[in-house]
Amino acid sequence: MGVPIIIDCDPGHDDALAIMLAAGDPAVDLLAITTVAGNQTLEKTTLNARRVCTVAGITDVPVAAGCDRPLVAPLRTAGDVHGESGLDGPRFPEPTVDAVPEHAVELMRRLLTEHPEPVTLVPTAPLTNIALLLTRHPEVRGRIREIVLMGGSTERGNRTPAAEFNVHVDPEAADIVFRSGVPVTMCGLNVTHQALATPDVLARLEGLGTELGRTCVELMTFFAGTYRRLYGFTAPPLHDPVAVARVLDPAIVHCVEAGVTVELRGEYTRGATVVDLHGYLGHPPNARVALTLDRDLFWDRLINAVATLGARANP
Repeated sequence: MGVPIIIDCDPGHDDALAIMLAAGDPAVDLLAITTVAGNQTLEKTTLNARRVCTVAGITDVPVAAGCDRPLVAPLRTAGDVHGESGLDGPRFPEPTVDAVPEHAVELMRRLLTEHPEPVTLVPTAPLTNIALLLTRHPEVRGRIREIVLMGGSTERGNRTPAAEFNVHVDPEAADIVFRSGVPVTMCGLNVTHQALATPDVLARLEGLGTELGRTCVELMTFFAGTYRRLYGFTAPPLHDPVAVARVLDPAIVHCVEAGVTVELRGEYTRGATVVDLHGYLGHPPNARVALTLDRDLFWDRLINAVATLGARANP
């Protein structure tokens, strides 16, 4: 079996592809998919996780809903990026995969306690669920192999000039995670902007000849439109699968150790990740910080995973 992981997400176009990568690549063993409010409300992100599992034929992985708001601040969603549904673009069938009644934090606690080996958490959303897990159940910290998250940036933000969306939505939760003492790897905008879904990538997905491949193209086409309109990108960056790729094969995502601090009070910088790459502050590193992506390896693994799932869904 592969590395046991739990994905904590807020689908979201890139979350959808992160789920597919984790479910379709044999290097990881996807134990659960948990959801949180972020890109859209909790009701919508949970529905979207169920939709993705349905179209991708992921029927043996529990889906559990978690927190419907950040720890302190009011919820800010990203309908301008992901649409009213949070997953605009394709026309999804009625989902046949249901969510389990267990709260996401309790499901994570149980799986961490029961699994025979430590589990890697892969949050691709605001870190509310993860922060609550760490504070409510500190006894499970030793059962977490590492936290490999998509969030933050060594450079600029995408929600404010300084802050990336996932950290900006719940900075207090991100602060708890980075100060937890659990091994943390941060895959921020500086590396995920290297994962561009260019026309050659879309052609490869279309060339799979499966319904799932075409759904992925429709997702990326909608995502491309919003990124072109809002940010001037010629191709959309696929943020969240980068965190999964780091777990699949560390060679895909090169990291360095650095100190990361979450800004909680700045009038213009709240939610920024202050990444001390050069040791100016004199603090010991508390995270691995991703800097570069092997684009070819990344897309090969992702497209192979979609191909595997598409073949299973439509044998």
